[in-house]
Amino acid sequence: MTTPWPVDRRRFLAGSAGALGAAVFGRLPLDLLAEQGAPPAVRDWDAGRVRHLLPAVSDSRILLKASFDGPLSGAPTLRVGSAGITGRMNDTAGEYWQFYATGLDPARRYELSLAGADGTALCEPWPLSTFPARDASPERFRMLFFTCAGGPGGTYSGIGDRSGFLPTAIRNRLLRRALSFEPDAAIANGDHIYWDLHTWQGENAGQLSPSGRQSNFDFSASVFGASNEAAMKAAAGPQIVPVYGTDFRSTPICFLQDDHDHWENDAVTDEIANFPIPWFQLQLARATQQLYYPEFLPDARRPAGLPWSGTSDRGDLSESFGTLRYGNLAEILLYDVRRTVSLAGPNAVFIDRQVESWLLERTAATDTRHLVHAPSNPFGWSAGKWGEWYPDVLDRDTGELTTAIGKGYWQEGWLRQHDRLVQAVAGQQQRVPLIVSGDLHAIGMGRIHRAGALSLNARPVTAVLSGPIGTSVRGFPSVVRGVGATPPEHLDMEESVAPIEDHGFTIADFLPDRIVLRQFRWDVDRQPIEAIDTIEAFHTVELPAPG
Repeated sequence: MTTPWPVDRRRFLAGSAGALGAAVFGRLPLDLLAEQGAPPAVRDWDAGRVRHLLPAVSDSRILLKASFDGPLSGAPTLRVGSAGITGRMNDTAGEYWQFYATGLDPARRYELSLAGADGTALCEPWPLSTFPARDASPERFRMLFFTCAGGPGGTYSGIGDRSGFLPTAIRNRLLRRALSFEPDAAIANGDHIYWDLHTWQGENAGQLSPSGRQSNFDFSASVFGASNEAAMKAAAGPQIVPVYGTDFRSTPICFLQDDHDHWENDAVTDEIANFPIPWFQLQLARATQQLYYPEFLPDARRPAGLPWSGTSDRGDLSESFGTLRYGNLAEILLYDVRRTVSLAGPNAVFIDRQVESWLLERTAATDTRHLVHAPSNPFGWSAGKWGEWYPDVLDRDTGELTTAIGKGYWQEGWLRQHDRLVQAVAGQQQRVPLIVSGDLHAIGMGRIHRAGALSLNARPVTAVLSGPIGTSVRGFPSVVRGVGATPPEHLDMEESVAPIEDHGFTIADFLPDRIVLRQFRWDVDRQPIEAIDTIEAFHTVELPAPG
């Protein structure tokens, strides 16, 4: 290919949305939305008509989500090596497509290419490798972890002068720095979009938020088609497309959904409980995933009948519970704690009981050298909010978390499930007990020595907060809740990195005899943007594997 096609920034809301998008978002600057939705400039690769590419892989499959700069006239084709895969349209206009290749060879570097229905190349070819076979023994696996990359683009005029979420260009710059360390895969752990439809505090708690009013959703209609689809794309697209663009085209990435990805905050008042999530917001969460980022690929060791797995419109894919396995060196268990949450007092759970059984079974299995839990709700720390494992809440008089004050509508069963999972993780005799979480808008690391009456001194569990990418000024716990992330009373926690409210990420290297964790941070209030390009790990720890 030669010079790429020019991308008209207004085409984000053209095509399927067009004047409809302008009408739905009449109170928002149309040009600003379109500009925020523009993909980042690509280095040394011709993106052509492609706006974003996000792949998931296993040892034998590739699932690719893609969007284009306007509707395609017919189904495009993805070529994987010599095989051609016809795209499946994911929206009603033909701008969003997915490609699902099966029967691939493990540990093979494939050349991929995209062509339109007329055979014209849609972008330059690129490489993507499958993972090693389950029984293969790779010597090293490098994983990138991060969280909270979503949010409408904010402003930044220099050190100490910003508002809102980090501008999407800065988020993309942080991710490009992370990619410079050449991870084999990445996990984006929750909060990919922020467009909460109801307020959770103040005089209007339980009422439609400004975002809810602006998007003007018809809650009784389908998400797809007419004004709902235009509003969904206009709200979610600018939070994802310019953050990732095509930078991850050769780096497989798993996306876990959390509370905001269900278009609500995990909040409760006497007027409204945002979870279990209402039906329309559930459809929005499913639609956002369908358009923008890949579901989890099947795994022979993961039951096909888990909730939100193998649904009629997603085939053998799983929406909320996934496995990332790299030969017999490492397995990472990914689970969304919002989708199946229940409010049943001592019997309540965050994670459906069948999912919990799968997690416990995989944790007890011994067919991988390393096994990591990666839940969307963090272990080890609390910010006093409702939808946490822990009962701690902020005492406004002391400014500290306490259990002496009841946390309204919090469920005892959530903590019981927490302890069952922690006990299983600590019970691994030949592995490093490790949990890497997101959500809390901080970078942190520590070891859990006690959980309630359960002593973990013999096998402390290392807990990690992976680091946020796009958190807004008011998104950090110390600002919005009045207290930073703090170990709850239920735990004895040895903090090697007390939670830091900076933007950053974590890189984990898995080797046969150890796991090496490196944490990176960028301080938006004290460091220039240019410093992102050279940030190095501020904290490194080696966790030797037993035996």
